[in-house]
Amino acid sequence: MARIVGIGGVFMKVADADSWRAWYAQVLGVGFDDWGGVAFPHPDIGYGVLSPFAPDTDYFAPSTAPFMLNLIVDDLDGVLARVRAAGVPWTGPEDNDYGRFAWLMDPIGLKVELWQPPPAAPAPAPQAETATGSFLHPG
Repeated sequence: MARIVGIGGVFMKVADADSWRAWYAQVLGVGFDDWGGVAFPHPDIGYGVLSPFAPDTDYFAPSTAPFMLNLIVDDLDGVLARVRAAGVPWTGPEDNDYGRFAWLMDPIGLKVELWQPPPAAPAPAPQAETATGSFLHPG
């Protein structure tokens, strides 16, 4: 059966792409390729999630963007040390059955969720059609 097997990319409009890339390189250690983006191999941990949220959710706050970026990390404490060294404020970490999470805002006002899955991440839980959050953060 033909089916979608993962997230193929996150694309956004950015007025100053050079400074945006520099922020992600400095704060989160992202190494951009010569073509201007970065391709991540499918992780050996975690999984990609496509999940709607209710239009009045405050989960993306303080961002006013209609979406949020979730990045899988292999060492949340190590990434947060890098974030701290860059002087970028963050919230968390928060631990639950799905792993460890922390949040920060990028330079264009997008909320970025950092996720360190547990060694054996539980499968996504089914949701009712009226769900207002993801299985990672029901609500």
